[in-house]
Parts: sequence; structure tokens; C-alpha cells
Amino acid sequence: MVATATETLIARVTSGRRAQRMVEILDLISEHGSISLADLSARLGISAATARRDLSDLADQNLILRTHGGASAVDRGREIPVALRDTRFQDAKRAIARAMVERLPAERYVVALSGGTTTASVARELAHHHDIAVVTNSLSIAGLLSGYAGVRVVMTGGFLRPQSLELVGALAESTFNAVNVGTAILGADGISAAAGVTTHDETEARTNHAMVAKAQRTVVVADGSKVGRVALAQNAGIDQVAMLITDSSADPDELDRLRAVGVEVVVADAPASA
Repeated sequence: MVATATETLIARVTSGRRAQRMVEILDLISEHGSISLADLSARLGISAATARRDLSDLADQNLILRTHGGASAVDRGREIPVALRDTRFQDAKRAIARAMVERLPAERYVVALSGGTTTASVARELAHHHDIAVVTNSLSIAGLLSGYAGVRVVMTGGFLRPQSLELVGALAESTFNAVNVGTAILGADGISAAAGVTTHDETEARTNHAMVAKAQRTVVVADGSKVGRVALAQNAGIDQVAMLITDSSADPDELDRLRAVGVEVVVADAPASA
């Protein structure tokens, strides 16, 4: 299973910098289909020996295929497992999460949270909320929220996707259909004015669509790397999105296109280091 393989890899990666580099390698191979050792070394500014070791570790966990002089994708366009995604853009995700929670009512309220690393950051920021109910299909988010005294958690049923640790399918959709939600907080693999909010998995997309359909408003939380990207399946049409909270790395032209179709755009940045 991908989840087990990724856990094994994370256990071997003791450096946060190396974990981020491995995500960059997976991104490059996913985008281009394959990459040579020389090109990888030049792009990331690392030695050939370091590049070779990183590729070997990723290949050992069946995340890439080693080729003569480089590597290729196991499945081009394949999503990066959640355990590795959690190492990317951490400061931006924390700033986005804070901006999201600041926009929630302080009194009793109900939100829905999709799975994802940015929505997990939102969950962490709910630690000091005094009276909020969270409906989620994410095992990771439910676990994060379970220790917060002011947060009540409603967990959906469904089939478990090991790549994202989310419950999907008819049971998950029926839970979202049965509850009334003030704000759906939606993560994304891509958001654009033309394609809406998209993800890599069509079953996950249907579950997220059910979450959005019953919410009074939908807010997308996504770091700048997701803005302008289009993935396989649509979570929500752009006309269903009230607000996007992102960071300043997002493509400004795409942000303008989103504003032009009626999406309120909030750019949240982490405080500058002293």
C-alpha cells in the first residue's frame, strides 16, 4: 500500500530539507514523465551522488521507476502521498489557516473540512475555538481535533483512500447530505477560473462535491502552487466558491481571473523573519 511505503520512507528521511527535496523530485518526474540524473542534479543544485541516493530511496518505495541514468514516473500525474505533502509550504499553510479561522464566527458554528495538508493546518488553528462542530471525512483531521475541548467532531463513514487517509463513497456523501454546514473549507489539488476546484481522484471529488452542496458558503484554502493548476476531477464549480485564501506565490494573473468571476481572493502571508 502507498501509505505503508510512504511511512517507511519518511522514517528514513531525518532531514526536513531532504523531505522537501524528495517532494520536488516527485513533482518534477510527475510533470515531465521522466528526468535524467544530470538534469535533476542541475535543477536542484545537488551532487550526482545525492540525486542517485534520493532516486533509489523513492524507487525502493515504488514511488518512481529507476531507469538507466535517471528515473521515470510510475503513473504520470499520480498524486503525492499525504505524508510527503505535509512537508511543503508549511509557513504559507499556517498563514492561510490563520486567515481562515479569523473569518469564522466566534460563537457556536458548524464547518466541514475536507482532507489535505492545508485543511489540516486549519484544524490546528481551531484549538482555541470555544464552540465549533467540524464535519470531516479525513482521519488525519479527526485525530488532530479529538484533543480540543471546544471542538465537536462528526466523522463520516465510507471507504478509506490510503493515499489521502480520507473516507469516500456513498456513506461519506450521505453524511454530508444529512447535515447543515455554515462553511465548507475545501482543500484542492488545483483551482482555476476555467476548471473550478479540482483533485486527482474522481471518488474523492464526488464526496467533496456533496460536502459543498449542503454548505451555506465554500472557502477554498490552497497555497500558491495550486492556483492555476487543473487536476483530473472537479470538486466544485467556480460559481460555488465564495472565497479563496492563498499566499503571495500564487499566479497574479490567475488571481485576477478568479476575481473577475466573482471569487473573493484573500492573500495571506507568514510574518517576515526577524
